[in-house]
Amino acid sequence: MNDLKSAELLADVEAFCQELRPIEELCYVEHRQNEQTVELARKHNVLAMPVPVEYGGRGADAVTYARALARIGREGTGVRTFFSGHTSIGEYPILRFGNHEQKARYLPLAARGECILAFGLTEPDAGSNPLEMTSTYRRDGDRFLLNGVKYLISNGAIADAVIVFAYPEADTPRRMSAFIVDTAGETFETEDLPAKLGMFTANTGMFQMTEHPVPLENLLGDEGDGFRIAMGTLVSGRLSVAAGCLGVIEDCLTEAVDYARSRHQHGKPIGRHQLVQEHIAAIEMHRAATEAMVERAARAKQAGDESPGDAAVARQADMHVAQAKLFASNAGWDAADRAVQIFGGRGFSELYRVGRHLQDVRVCRIYEGTDEILKLKVAAAILGKEFEAFK
Repeated sequence: MNDLKSAELLADVEAFCQELRPIEELCYVEHRQNEQTVELARKHNVLAMPVPVEYGGRGADAVTYARALARIGREGTGVRTFFSGHTSIGEYPILRFGNHEQKARYLPLAARGECILAFGLTEPDAGSNPLEMTSTYRRDGDRFLLNGVKYLISNGAIADAVIVFAYPEADTPRRMSAFIVDTAGETFETEDLPAKLGMFTANTGMFQMTEHPVPLENLLGDEGDGFRIAMGTLVSGRLSVAAGCLGVIEDCLTEAVDYARSRHQHGKPIGRHQLVQEHIAAIEMHRAATEAMVERAARAKQAGDESPGDAAVARQADMHVAQAKLFASNAGWDAADRAVQIFGGRGFSELYRVGRHLQDVRVCRIYEGTDEILKLKVAAAILGKEFEAFK
């Protein structure tokens, strides 16, 4: 993506964020989903940023898209999570692993906001280890029939189509497959999951498939490709989380600095107190380090996108993204915690941005790869494959 196109996209993202902010803040304190997110994203044409222009997108490279998500992350982890679910792990697997017909059918609709997407991997008893999932499929004439429950799915109760992973009903071969599943029909039942720590403006849901029909042409990749598709997609998803956390840190720093300059205690602005300055310095160090790691990870992923058959480049992208996600999510949590401390009692309120960030960003250390799983991944990459904790 050339510099001009990149600048135009980031300007559109900025306009989207500015228009969304007052609506988002009101929805948050009222603990309700922000139904204007999709409408405003459609208005500013940011629903398919990394999708090629031929399929209705903006053609952003990984670096530009990461910068866009960082800006969106400043508006809240819930807003950024919508984009992660719809674009990073919704559109991406179709773009990366789908055939031309699948891309032509779903991506333009997704770009126009006429088909909201989600990624259905997690189940009630299958989180960090997706191999333990129990969703199944079988072939029935010119269609597949899917059965199973997916849980804690971003956009899960509002999606028009979901990338779903399931095992064949027969025991052998036990290799998961991936499907583009349209959610219409009585055999696909959804439920909102509103009882969560933050992210009130974004949808988190679960769904149950009961003999749910999926056309043969909606198989993503080949049968048995599901695990490869899931792991490849998670690289995109983890980068989106890391970039969003950078935005959280940036916003916490802005809010904390403004408050430290204006709030007076003991006869002077609290920004003159040394222990407050310690928090400011720590947040800035988090920002600088996270920005560098996200930029490195985005460039590594971009190199992987440009050389899809190069295993070494793919492994490097996978590792840099995992490191960025692990670091950024913890840095985001600490930055929000420090910002709340600077705000004192006012920080312990959803009326202030830093308090909302603290609630929201905690989930970033869990979804798209928990801290523990990513630490094992990084360590095994250094020690060698024979030291992998899970085989």
